[in-house]
Amino acid sequence: MSKILTTQLSGLLQRIQQSEEGAIEETARLLAQAAIGQGTVYFACFGEMEGVALNALHGAAPFVNFATYSNEVTLLSADRVIIFTRSGNDEDAVLLARQLNEAFIPFAAVASEVASVTNELSELAYTYICLKMRGGILPHPTNLGERIVMPHLIAALFVYEAIKMEFDEMISDDDDFDE
Repeated sequence: MSKILTTQLSGLLQRIQQSEEGAIEETARLLAQAAIGQGTVYFACFGEMEGVALNALHGAAPFVNFATYSNEVTLLSADRVIIFTRSGNDEDAVLLARQLNEAFIPFAAVASEVASVTNELSELAYTYICLKMRGGILPHPTNLGERIVMPHLIAALFVYEAIKMEFDEMISDDDDFDE
C-alpha cells in the first residue's frame, strides 16, 4: 500500500507543480514586496494548515520577515498575507479574505478547490494556488467507491517550499542590487 501512496503523492505534487507554477511565482513576488518594502509576511493558517506556519517559524530554514497572523494584528500597507486553508469554503478564511480585500491589503490564498467565480476566496485573493485535491487520493481497501488519505498539509507544505524557494531568490536578488 505504501508504494501506491508514494505514487499518488508524487502524482499530486507533479500536478500542483505543472499547473500552479505561475501562481507560485506570482505569490512569491507578492510576498517579497513585503520583505523588500519593510513590511511583514503574515501567514494565516486554518485547521491542520497551521503546520505550514510552524514550519515557516521553526523549520531548518525559517521564512524571512514571517509572522503568524491573528485578529490582534494591525496590518500596514507594506504587509502581505498568505492564507492556507484546506477548503476555500472555510468561513474564517473567507471572512479574513473579505477583511483584507476591504482594507486593500494584498494577499494570497492556498486551498483545495479550483479557482472559479463561485470560489469567493479565489476571487478575492491577488494570487490563488489550488492544491488539486477533491478528496482522498487512495481507494479504501474494503469499501468500494470510498477514498482515503487526504494529504492537504503535505500538499500545502510542498506549495510553501516552492514559494519559499522563489521568495528567497527574489530577496537575495534584491540584496545583490542594494550592494
